[in-house]
Amino acid sequence: MTFHEFGKENEKMIVLLHPLGVWWDVFEYVIPILQKDYRVIIPAVPGHDPDRPYSSFTSVEEIASEIEGWLIAKRYGTVDCLYGCSMGGALVSRILADGLIKAKCAVMDGGITPYRLPKALTYAIGVRDFCMTELGKHSDIRFLKSVFDPDKYSEGDLLYVKKVLHSMSAKTIWRGFYSCNNYSMPDGIVETDCIVYYWYGEQEKKARKSDIEYIGSKFRNVRFVENKGQDHAEFFTLHPKEFCSALKMTIDGVT
Repeated sequence: MTFHEFGKENEKMIVLLHPLGVWWDVFEYVIPILQKDYRVIIPAVPGHDPDRPYSSFTSVEEIASEIEGWLIAKRYGTVDCLYGCSMGGALVSRILADGLIKAKCAVMDGGITPYRLPKALTYAIGVRDFCMTELGKHSDIRFLKSVFDPDKYSEGDLLYVKKVLHSMSAKTIWRGFYSCNNYSMPDGIVETDCIVYYWYGEQEKKARKSDIEYIGSKFRNVRFVENKGQDHAEFFTLHPKEFCSALKMTIDGVT
């Protein structure tokens, strides 16, 4: 796995974990702001790395373990903030459950949590997600325009999504969706002193209902934050200045 570091001269440290279906450079608008005050570490998740086009997604558990191993090897065992959006939120959840990395706070932004459904149904949902993503991968830009709000995303944004989807193998697409929806977590409360923030967009509240309930049942120190007027994964992509300000306030509030 490739790890990208910015603001190496800074003491406070943020780890940013990106969503499924984008590359690590999706954080390009927030890196210049955050690196002024923080050491920013961004792993390029396997199967989503333009520098390693033949890599494949493995599982949430394996990728979380690899991130943990890299941080420990670099003597970054304590970080000020673990941030993950969507798939990245699933990785944050698993890293906290493993307990190998100490985080002063963690932010799961629309983070995905494991389904609590019969296995046959979770498999059927995985097939549906795989087929929809493969359709997007092999369709023209008009299909993406029907999926993404044209008032929020430009044609350049959609061309980026199209490029990333085209780079993802069928193996990565299947494993990515299925693992994010079915990764393992310990029974009961996760033992951590970390303050966990679960952010979600106002427009995705219904879709995130099960995730909100799950996080509330798994972590003791949980604070839920609803971001007005936003849908899934829109904060850091569409409102980078506001995102960085909110993240800084969150970190400063616990460190």
